Parts: sequence; structure tokens; C-alpha cells
Amino acid sequence: MYSFAEENYIKAIYKLSDNGNQEVNTNAIADALETKAASVTDMLRKLSAKDIVNYVRYKGVSLTPAGERVALQIIRKHRLWETFLVEKLRFNWDQVHEVAEELEHISSSLLTRRLDEFLGYPKFDPHGDPIPSETGEMKPKKQRLLAEMEINESGLVVGVNDSQPLFLQYLDKMGISLGSSIRIIDKIPYDNSFEITLEEKKNLLISSEVSKNIFLSA
Repeated sequence: MYSFAEENYIKAIYKLSDNGNQEVNTNAIADALETKAASVTDMLRKLSAKDIVNYVRYKGVSLTPAGERVALQIIRKHRLWETFLVEKLRFNWDQVHEVAEELEHISSSLLTRRLDEFLGYPKFDPHGDPIPSETGEMKPKKQRLLAEMEINESGLVVGVNDSQPLFLQYLDKMGISLGSSIRIIDKIPYDNSFEITLEEKKNLLISSEVSKNIFLSA
């Protein structure tokens, strides 16, 4: 059992470490959780004592194998709850993150298994992110950022790199959602923006920043 605060730190470290592939410094954690570096240091000592993180002061922090398992279970619950909120309670995809942030701390493994079964064992959440299995495995997905694609290439929207409400609301306004078909018509060298065709019906101009946050099928 871990406290809400401990679970938030574990999940933040996992995400900041590029899914466990690199060490994270305390300032990055402090920024992500909007807290002080001293508070981060105190928490890392506690998590280190519980064998959840490898922590050496001034050298960064990484999750232990036990810590990664905890992080993946928190992420699993979060994404299952997001799926439930969208599919069963008719929330919009820009409304579910904060609610799921609270629900992810429910510790019942039986509830999580029943929720997964009730939803039909989904592999991806409403934002296109993979849902870890009960054993921590995630189905790989071939995808590319729109920003990396060239003129005349096309694909289906399979995920977003930014799940903040303002960005999702922007996509809704543009008519872009998971499964939307996008084809690159032109790239504008001046500002790296893109002219695209949506569903072969509507032409849109997409900024460089937006193109870095839309994943298309590879």
C-alpha cells in the first residue's frame, strides 16, 4: 500500500524517465508535480527505503523493478477509468483526466480486474495510449508524429502526445478525433506548419506545435 502522494511520485518518475529508460533529476520531478525540490528529496528518501526507487543525491533517480510494477498498475487503473468514463458515462475525452487522477488511487485489484472485464479488455484508452495488462505488458503500436511526416503521406489518428483539455478541445473544434484520416498536402518552410486534408473532405492548416502532438498510424 502506498499513499496518494507516493503513487503520484512513482507515476511521475515513470513518465519523466521515458517509461523507465533514463534517470530523472529532482528538479524535473518538482516541476512536474508543482512542488519544491526539498519536498522531492524527502519523498525520494522514503521511496528508496521502500525499494521503489534507486536514488543517489545529485545523480538522479530511477525506478526499481518493483517501482516500475507499481507505476504500471497505477497507469493501468488510470487508463481503464478514462475508458469507462468515456464509453459508459459519456464524458468527453477532454473531461476524464482529472477524474481518473482520483480514481487511479483505488487499491482494489479485484475492482480493477472486474472493470477490465466489464470494458471488454480494452488495449487503448480514449487518447490512444496503451493500457498495461495485469502483468504490466503493453501492446506496442506503430505510430509516427504528424510533425515527422512528409507531403503526400497519410494515416489515421491513433493517439495524442498532449492530453490537456485545451488541446483536446482544439482538436474537437477542428473535427479531429481518433480514427480520423489525415493526408499531408504541403509543409510550409517559414513556420513548419502543415496543410492537411481531413477525411479527404476538409483542408486545414495545422501549426508546428499541433503537429508535434498528433500521432498517426505508421
